[in-house]
Amino acid sequence: MQEDIIQTVLDAKDCLVLMPTGGGKSLCYQLPATVLPGITIVVSPLIALMKDQVEGLIGHGIAAGYINSSMEGHELEDVTKAAKHGALKLLYVSPEKIVSSSFQSILQSLRISLFAIDEAHCISSWGHDFRKEYTQLGQLKQRFPSVPIIALTATADALTQRDILGQLHLTNPKIFISSFDRPNLTLTVLPGQNKIPQIISFVKKRHKESGIIYCLSRRHTEKVAEALQQENMRAAYYHAGMSSVDRAQTQEDFIHGRTTIMCATIAFGMGIDKSNVRYVIHHNMPKNIEGYYQEIGRAGRDGLPSETLLFYSLADVVLLKKFAADSGQPALQTAKLERMQQYADARICRRRMLLSYFGEHVEQDCQNCDVCHNPPTLFDGTSIAQKALSAIYRMKQKAPISTIIDVLRGSLRHDIVMHGYANIKTHGAGKDISSADWQQYMLQMINMGLFDIAYDQHHAMRITELGFDILKGKKTVQLVTLASIDARATQELKTKKKATSVRKDPAEEVFERLRAMRMSLAKKQNVPPYIIFTDATLDEMATALPTTEKHMKQITGVGDKKFARYGAAFISVMTQFIQDRQSTPGKKIQERTEDITFAYYNQGMPVAQIARERGLSVHTIYTHITTLLTEGYAIDIKKFIPTSDLKKIILSLEEKGVPKHMRTLSKRFPGKFQDHTLRLVLAHYQVAFAEKGVIRYD
Repeated sequence: MQEDIIQTVLDAKDCLVLMPTGGGKSLCYQLPATVLPGITIVVSPLIALMKDQVEGLIGHGIAAGYINSSMEGHELEDVTKAAKHGALKLLYVSPEKIVSSSFQSILQSLRISLFAIDEAHCISSWGHDFRKEYTQLGQLKQRFPSVPIIALTATADALTQRDILGQLHLTNPKIFISSFDRPNLTLTVLPGQNKIPQIISFVKKRHKESGIIYCLSRRHTEKVAEALQQENMRAAYYHAGMSSVDRAQTQEDFIHGRTTIMCATIAFGMGIDKSNVRYVIHHNMPKNIEGYYQEIGRAGRDGLPSETLLFYSLADVVLLKKFAADSGQPALQTAKLERMQQYADARICRRRMLLSYFGEHVEQDCQNCDVCHNPPTLFDGTSIAQKALSAIYRMKQKAPISTIIDVLRGSLRHDIVMHGYANIKTHGAGKDISSADWQQYMLQMINMGLFDIAYDQHHAMRITELGFDILKGKKTVQLVTLASIDARATQELKTKKKATSVRKDPAEEVFERLRAMRMSLAKKQNVPPYIIFTDATLDEMATALPTTEKHMKQITGVGDKKFARYGAAFISVMTQFIQDRQSTPGKKIQERTEDITFAYYNQGMPVAQIARERGLSVHTIYTHITTLLTEGYAIDIKKFIPTSDLKKIILSLEEKGVPKHMRTLSKRFPGKFQDHTLRLVLAHYQVAFAEKGVIRYD
């Protein structure tokens, strides 16, 4: 939908854009900004997001800047001056800054062509990430009524959408809702037991890839990071308890690739535009689907296959329900949490559930989630449910889940005996089921609505109407076999092959060489590697192996400016790779023979050496070079013939014309030049002078 959105912006009309993370929202205002006459002001909530976006724009040759609280006085003055003088096409500012009286006077002095409000869901108290400072952005339309506004977000339900439109006072806005589907993301949910060993196993198989691990608490971020560090993995943690300096450095290390794994609370990532995050793990269940969707959206922004993994436990449900109950909107937050539980406990395609939440309905299963890969096996769990419900009832619906499980298991702990729970009929009725398995069954029963948790009464269990129907035998219940859950975990974490791209050997090998070159250049320039080229661009290079400017510019993400800065370095890597593979028995790649010769030529080899390396005649190599020159490859003719001789042959061609047969040209220089040399010069002459209209044929 980008073309329609961009045209709406160019027509100076307001619009609201809902597009998934990594779906291309930024282009919808960045592209118009480059052609509109004035400056585009972008409201962005995080310093990291501003910095990332501006670095990317500058890397593409677009004049951009940002203003935030991290800047020194002289830096602020320089950016403000550049904006006033019309030297910037985009200026990123924070919501607090744009509504300040000091900045309002600056805005009045600018020729503003567009306002872009990023992360627009933050304006709504119904959204999952409400920010009070966003509510003042409505004054932009009042102060600049003729300037169009584009509001953008990746997560907003119908209620939040209406709130955004109303609070920003948009004029007859056009609403664009693109597909929320991210087919490149694999969706997996696993039981929350033994999480750290499973995370270590998962990450080890992807040790070269970048990933984010979200945790519910600060303590867990540090614990997970330490466990990974002990396995010699480059992991770090990030949470609000750190100093701003430490947080900034940690984030910078991750963006630049010095740290590959970030263990963080949800405070991390909103402003990260890092395109090559290959996986996102949730150590704990998120509190709502909007937050979960935005967080997993930070994987695979370049469109390459990436993975998401969510650990789901009863303890998470209990804690998150307490948070919801204690929030300012208990009914709303509890309802959102229940939808998140339904997703985590899904027995049908997870992607269909996710898309359905955002109002997008599909008829086909995705075949790229754990449920599609391993449909769960169900069994009649009525007897198990009745034992649990009976225990809850006989304990007068006053005990928490942990105590109920202990009673079912037959524990004679002091408090159980003291309360008389050791004497009830169901004491020990479930001793044949382990405590961990009981937690899994209880989790399923909660999600089915068999009982609720009374948070204001020490987390006591309360049987629902449905639960009583099952307890009395009026209804039955189907549970998921734990064996099928374990099988899913085994398949996903132990036997599943990594799927990072469509590359296959030898493309995987050259991809690693290209990635090493990118990292080397990034370190020298002190920019994130993906600012140079994204993984998707390297992936395409690894498959196509372009060795000329023309072919290189056909690769997605390689424009004139990027080629001028980096083209030669990356072409050198690919030509060296081609040369190495051709000289290795059993590892030759299927390239056109002329292109293989060109790879050797690009390494500075003389013709005779190329012929020896390839096991071909000198005449054949010259034929290749002549063909390449005719096709526009960068061949330096002076490497094959002295300038004085070149001039003699060209002078003959100009004065006497181009002969129809090579033997005619040879007779003009009896015994002086070999035929392959004359053919090469003739090709050079025809390519170089054809457009001047000076070639004539005798």
